[in-house]
Amino acid sequence: MSESIILQDIAFNNELPFVLIAGPCQMESASHGMEMAMALKEIASRLKIPFVFKASFDKANRTSINGIRGIGLETGIQAFADIKEKLNVPCLTDVHEPYQCAPVAEVVDILQIPAFLCRQTDLLVAAGRTNRIINVKKGQFLAPWDMKNVADKIASTGNKKILLTERGTCFGYNTLVVDMRSLPQMKQTGYPVIFDATHSVQQPSALGGASGGQREFAPVLAKAAITTGIAGLFFETHEHPETAPSDSATMIPLHQMEHIFKELKLLDELTKQTLTKLEQ
Repeated sequence: MSESIILQDIAFNNELPFVLIAGPCQMESASHGMEMAMALKEIASRLKIPFVFKASFDKANRTSINGIRGIGLETGIQAFADIKEKLNVPCLTDVHEPYQCAPVAEVVDILQIPAFLCRQTDLLVAAGRTNRIINVKKGQFLAPWDMKNVADKIASTGNKKILLTERGTCFGYNTLVVDMRSLPQMKQTGYPVIFDATHSVQQPSALGGASGGQREFAPVLAKAAITTGIAGLFFETHEHPETAPSDSATMIPLHQMEHIFKELKLLDELTKQTLTKLEQ
């Protein structure tokens, strides 16, 4: 078995039970973030699934200049600190510029590099130097084998706590498609692989001033991904997706999450048991 990346009592490893990374697209307010983290922790606890809460303090790559971006760096960091203190839940958030990495890393457990920025060397190196776990979204424009070069930039700092995430590939205008071959191909790097189910069904800029999406297909793709044997799943969720300021077309309604993850846990257990038997 390959070496795991450890976060508290959570192990990221393609051969171990999957980790759930979930939360709303953006941190809309400190109170909303707390409510979502609490609800998701309860679901994950009932299902005995390792859980990391995610939200973005700033959505810096909105389709339109008029798009709502989030609560900002300072307020966001405090919100994550409160969630960790009250709920003892590890947290993940995006960083967009090198100067953000150090202050965010003082509180947040996993720094995430957005797909559009996955080749930005200065950002990757600054993130790596924090010695936090770094989750890199594969760019919609990159081949899966190109992610080795991305990971090498982070590893050049001595930090090899790297997660690689598939989130769909450009397929014509305003459309993404997932090539499931990318998951075993990225696993060949030796790093844990995550599948981002909700961004993979996004339709970038399809609504003119905002992105569209087909949330009904996110669980379908997640089921296919989990049977390849991966370390985690990434889902965005909201209690009322239609009212969310971003990714309203792709986030899964919160009340559906438990049912979806009951099925995914069973598939993951069967997959990992089968792969273990085949290796014996």
